[in-house]
Amino acid sequence: MPEALDVQRFERELERLLAPIRQQAAERERSRTLLHDRVRELQDIGFGALRIPHSDLGGGYSLRQLFETLIRIAAAESNLAHIYRGHIAFVEQVLISDDESRRERWLPRILAGELVGNAQSERQETAEIKTELAVDDDGVVLEGVKYYTTGSIYADWIHLSAMENGERVAATVSARHSGVRSIDDWDGFGQQLTGSGTTVFERVPVHDGEISRFDGEESFRIRYVTAIFQLCLLAVVAGIGEAALADTCEFVRPRRRIFGFAGEALPRENELVQAVVGDLASYAHAARSLVLASA
Repeated sequence: MPEALDVQRFERELERLLAPIRQQAAERERSRTLLHDRVRELQDIGFGALRIPHSDLGGGYSLRQLFETLIRIAAAESNLAHIYRGHIAFVEQVLISDDESRRERWLPRILAGELVGNAQSERQETAEIKTELAVDDDGVVLEGVKYYTTGSIYADWIHLSAMENGERVAATVSARHSGVRSIDDWDGFGQQLTGSGTTVFERVPVHDGEISRFDGEESFRIRYVTAIFQLCLLAVVAGIGEAALADTCEFVRPRRRIFGFAGEALPRENELVQAVVGDLASYAHAARSLVLASA
């Protein structure tokens, strides 16, 4: 019988990966080098399956443990943590689903290291959705263009919103189909390496089991998953705060003088410097604590 994900091994491997990830983060940002290799490394050690219960061979992490880990990753490379926003929310949807066949399809995929991206937004003046599901001789197919598709350029699957006969639905399609093109054209705010650009869908097949149609009973699940999406962003912010604190300390510690004349006056012993570093530490601690309490 297969063994469950070894969380102690995961923690050791994650610690080994984070140091070089942090060292290379600034250069990757400058050169706009996408994080395909780093995403694959995290998937290979089981990060994407941490929330799956031990009974289903996953890591068995609580939400608090998961977000604690996400903050650590964000402190090393905020882009890398942000990429996982859609995947984390999708896994939660699977875990709270009443559809046993959905769990049977998706848990093995997630355990095998497959990554799910996200594609909800469109370039419309309103929240109107133009992406559509249609039926032709080949079955149900997806046509449309999505923007701000965080993580999809790295993904094996893409979870998205679409219209079907005038009703809004959710669908999951293979990112590897020839009709799917994710383009690294994001030039807006935030992290630049999350692949949050354009994704085009042209006659992409959709299995009926991968279409979620909403009713009144879905309201709790929608609120829950929306909260997960937002908490992922806050975890990234908390990680950035910890990185800012670490960078500040690294800058201050080796400095030997404050003034431009001979002798030493160590900045790290200066009360004003200590006060600024103390403020940063308190902000970072508060952000982390709020995220974990919410989780």
